[in-house]
Amino acid sequence: MTIITAAAAAASQASDADNVRRVRLDSIAIRDFRNLERVDLELPPEGAVIVGDNGHGKSNFLEAVYYLQIMRSIRDARDQDLTRFDTTGFHISAHAHTPEGRDISVGFDRTAKRKKVMIDGAEIRRLIDALGSLPSVMFSPRDLELVSGAPTERRRYLDLVLALTDKRYLRALQSYRANLARRNAALRNAARRGSTGNEQQVAVWEPALAEHGSILIEARAKWVRDSSAGFSDRLQRIGEKGNSQMRYVSPFVDSEARHDVLLAAFEEKRALDLRRGITHVGPHRDDLELTLDGRDLRLFGSAGQQRSAAIALRLLEAATLRDQSGAEPLLLLDDPFAELDIRRAARILVMLEERGIGQTILVVPREADIPPGLMRLDRLRIDAGSISVWQPRGIGKTSAKEREES
Repeated sequence: MTIITAAAAAASQASDADNVRRVRLDSIAIRDFRNLERVDLELPPEGAVIVGDNGHGKSNFLEAVYYLQIMRSIRDARDQDLTRFDTTGFHISAHAHTPEGRDISVGFDRTAKRKKVMIDGAEIRRLIDALGSLPSVMFSPRDLELVSGAPTERRRYLDLVLALTDKRYLRALQSYRANLARRNAALRNAARRGSTGNEQQVAVWEPALAEHGSILIEARAKWVRDSSAGFSDRLQRIGEKGNSQMRYVSPFVDSEARHDVLLAAFEEKRALDLRRGITHVGPHRDDLELTLDGRDLRLFGSAGQQRSAAIALRLLEAATLRDQSGAEPLLLLDDPFAELDIRRAARILVMLEERGIGQTILVVPREADIPPGLMRLDRLRIDAGSISVWQPRGIGKTSAKEREES
């Protein structure tokens, strides 16, 4: 049996597994989100493939679905920039099982610059309480930046995974960012005035930074430590030979009295910070180091190795969400296999299928780009932001009797 047929066989087995709990998006309605003027879509339990040329809204659709997970753009766009031209706002609503049934909706009014989130008919006053409403993971070629990009990309990855699965981390992250912004504002104000004498305006924010920063460092270090073996295993199974490791890089990671050490570091660097107008120490400066045979993948990894490592990180993200929610998360695949060779892609599909793949939405520019393991999914067509059924449910699928006879 070839690895391609193995992927297809695993897909067939997973589609018949009834004992796997899955997050399921039953229906979604989108209004005036980017170029999606009006989308009303019901999705089968297994998911669907959306086929269409680039620029017609495939990625925008996935972004709209994922918005219900993080309540903001995964591409860091402002809400007003997500609103379709010449309209006053956008609205996304869905009925899903997570795995319990729930209705989720979010609307943005560009004139009032206000966002309103509703869960099961009740308005959510704090966005923090709506995060993670639709457990899902998005894979795309842009994930390469997780490995080849700046430390900011990897910190953002850690923050996303942990904020979605740990409310304490999310609260600490919000508080740390708010106090960091205030300290940096005080530093810039002192720099503009050319005075370093009024240190108290800067120092007043440091106890809070030490308190919340120590929580972030501890949680990040623990997740990386607990997940390092999983990263290595996934990378090897994708096909990357050698000893791979994942390590959280922070000068405070091994400190027992982390709060006190971090507070002392802010004080020690204060003079430098005042001269340069920015905070030089803290978890916002840390990194996630990924190595293969002791060599930094960011600097020395091939394009294929870097893409494999990025997908291994997304697989870890999916596993973390699954452990937290008790169900396989929704998989949003933005043509993630476009830059991978066929053997790596097939191995990844086998890995996805082994535990019972979650409901999957795949977007690709051509039908030929659908991987063998996902050929069973229903086909939809997108054209200028309009989505329509291309192949009705059941067409192109092989029945159990036909598989037996073959």
